[in-house]
Formats: sequence, C-alpha cells, structure tokens
Amino acid sequence: MPAVTVADWTVLPRVIAAPTQTEDRAPISVTTGPQGFEGEGFPVRRAFAGVDPARLDPFIHMDQMGEVEYEPGEPKGTPWHPHRGFETVTYMVDGVMDHQDSHGGGGSITDGDTQWMTAGSGLLHIETPPEWLVAKGGTFHGLQLWVNLPKADKWLPPHYQDIRAADVGLASTPDAGALLRVIAGTLDGVEGPGSTHTPMAMVHATVSPGAEMTVPWRTDFNALVYVMSGSGHVGRGRRPVSSGQLAVLGHGETITVGADQQQDNRHPALEVVLLGGLPIREPIAWAGPFVMNTKAEVMQAFEDFQKGRLGSIPAVPHADVHGEML
Repeated sequence: MPAVTVADWTVLPRVIAAPTQTEDRAPISVTTGPQGFEGEGFPVRRAFAGVDPARLDPFIHMDQMGEVEYEPGEPKGTPWHPHRGFETVTYMVDGVMDHQDSHGGGGSITDGDTQWMTAGSGLLHIETPPEWLVAKGGTFHGLQLWVNLPKADKWLPPHYQDIRAADVGLASTPDAGALLRVIAGTLDGVEGPGSTHTPMAMVHATVSPGAEMTVPWRTDFNALVYVMSGSGHVGRGRRPVSSGQLAVLGHGETITVGADQQQDNRHPALEVVLLGGLPIREPIAWAGPFVMNTKAEVMQAFEDFQKGRLGSIPAVPHADVHGEML
C-alpha cells in the first residue's frame, strides 16, 4: 500500500495504553457499507449507511473511494459543486486526485496526502484525476470524510489545508505489529498535522497478520473503526470485522483491533481507520452538499448557490495559476 510508511517500524515512537486504562471500548454495532457511485461515476462504499447519526457525531458522512484499478480513459472525478457548513477531509491512500476551489485553494494529493477543506460559509470545488492518469489509467483508492462544524463556525471563511504524507505523525505499537499514521488529533503524544475546528482524531493503522493493538482513546470522544481492507476483530471480545465494515464502539479508555493470521492475497495486512471526535450535539439539517442547523438555513444555501453567492468557477485551472505540474 503506497500510503506513507517506513522500512523499520521498530524505530518509531511506541503508542502504549497505560496500565490504568482498563476499560476497553466494546462494539455497539458492526455494519457493512453499501456500494454505489459518486461524482461522474467513480465507485464508493458508503461507510456510515444505516448508523445512528447520534453515534457518528461530529462526523456526518464517509465514502471509501475505490479501491479500483482503472483502464486508460476510465478515471473519473466530480463536476464543480458547492458546500457550506462543514469540512471535507480527503485522504488519498493510493493514486492521485487534483482539487480546486473557488477561493483559490487546491492542489494534487497522492499516496498518503490529505486535503482538508473547511467549506464554512460556502464555496465551489471540483475533484478530478489529472489528465495523465485519465490517459494512462491506474489505481484509485482513498477516503472522504465529512466533519460537521458547530453553529458558531459554520460561517467561517473557507480555508484549505494541504497535508503531505511526510507530515503525518508516525508511531507503532509496543511489539511493532502495527503502524499508526496520525492524520489529526493526538495519540499518546504523537500529533497529527490536521488543524481541526471540531476536536477529533483520525488514524490510519496497518495491523500485521496475527498482531493486535490496544491504543489509548479520549473518553470524551466517540470511537469508530472502519475497515478499508482485510479481516480481523475489534474489542477484547474479538468481534469479527472485514473489508467495508464499520464498528461503532461504546464508552471506554482504549481501542483494541487485531488482524487475522490469514489475509487475502491482494491485501497482506489489515487496514483500518480509527475516528473519534467531541460530539457537537446540535440540530442538523442536511440536504445534498449543505449541512446546517435549520431547514431555513439549508434553503438559503440553495438560493445563495443558485444566485452565484458561493463563488464562481475560476477561468484558469489551479495548476496553471500556481505553476504546478500535472
């Protein structure tokens, strides 16, 4: 898997659950995300489908994009579209995606990079594969997470963070059986580079076959474990999980995830994403690309979009403006 890694996991800082942290988070539910299509037709798995929104708070929506191997001419993206009231976090595990928005933000992400876009008061944006990838074909695999903003932050000016794989916090477990990539938040002192308006943590973990990890987790955060690929278990009760499944965990001080000894041929290890955040506990009115607190605010967002108040499509592509190579 091309996401950021190191040759020797034993040289990394170790994430260790303290002996006093005895309450492990047990699974409340395990659901399987249905498959569908997004944008111009790229395949996704709806990770949060069928889950109680109160258990997800402050998260709203998450798609696993791919994993797919495109033939030449097949790669697809999204057309220009609006957002208001939340943040999009696009984590590219394998492949390349270009982004541009109506406020001048954007760039290209690949192999462990993350685009963190705060839509705030509103903007237009587009996500597309670069032209060379369309012509050549290749692997496409990533995640897009929607993080809600509290009412006080929904009208902030749009903001963009370009997080490179080299900036991600790296750690391992005591036996070096798992590699932990901290994208946002803090895990036992290992900090992620993502700057968040809503307190949260996002960690991509690779768990070697037969290994198990127990990591500390803030007790005031919720806890979600999403399996991108592979098979294993969550919790001390060893609840089975596999590709495309989301485990919602209950209260506790630690998260335990283990990998089966035998993995499939395409995926040599268990790949999971740990998510947790401080619940906002505010009313949510959500329609399409707008996440607000009231129906009236959502209707206003649609009106503002239709009247061009969320920005206009730039005449010059982002790559040309910033002199980047596609």
